[in-house]
Amino acid sequence: MNAFRLAGDMSHLVSVLVLLLKIYATKSCSGISLKTQELYALVFLTRYLDLFIYVVSVYNTLMKIVFIASSLAIVWYMRSHPLVRRTYDKDQDTFRHYTLIGGSLLLALFFHDKFTIREVLWAFSIFLEAVAILPQLVLLQRSRNVDNLTSQYVLFLGAYRAFYILNWIYRFVTEDHYSAWISWIAGVVQTALYADFFYYYFISWKNNAKLQLPA
Repeated sequence: MNAFRLAGDMSHLVSVLVLLLKIYATKSCSGISLKTQELYALVFLTRYLDLFIYVVSVYNTLMKIVFIASSLAIVWYMRSHPLVRRTYDKDQDTFRHYTLIGGSLLLALFFHDKFTIREVLWAFSIFLEAVAILPQLVLLQRSRNVDNLTSQYVLFLGAYRAFYILNWIYRFVTEDHYSAWISWIAGVVQTALYADFFYYYFISWKNNAKLQLPA
C-alpha cells in the first residue's frame, strides 16, 4: 500500500458513490450505460473469486465486497427498480458489449501468469476493465449534454486508473523484481480511453460551462 494506490482506491470508491447518489436521489439513470455497469459487475465477480479464500487484509476484503455489492446494486436499479428503469435510454445504449467480453476472454486465454481457472479469469477481468468504459463513453457522445453527476462519475473513474499507473511506477522504482505487465498494458489502454473526456471536461471547467462532448 502507498499513497498513490490509496488515492486510486478512494477515487474508485467515490465514483461508485457518486453514481449511486445520482440514481438514488434522482430516481434516474439517464446518461448511464447499463452495458458498462454489467461489464464492471462481471469484472469484479471474476477478479475476486478468492474473496473468502485468500485474505490479504481487512481493508482489501472490505473493498472487494463493496465493489461487488455496489456494481450488482447499480445493475439491479437499472434493470428492476420500477422508477429508475423507465429512465434508461436503451435506444442510445447500443454498444455491442459482448464483443468486449469475447475479446477479453480470448486475450486472457493467451496472456496470463499461470494457466489455471483463477488466473485466466483474473487476466480476463483486467482486460475487460480496460475497455468496460467504452459503452459509457459512446453513450455520452451520443447524448452530448452531460449532467454534473454523470461527468463526475466518469472523471473519478479515470482518476482511479491514473493514480494506479502512478502506483505501478512507484512500486517499480522502489521494489525489487516488481512486474505486472498485464495490468500495466491494460491500465495504459484504459487511461488513454479517457483522454478525450478529460480534455473536454477541462475545457468546460475552465469556461465554467456545462460539459458537452462532440458527436
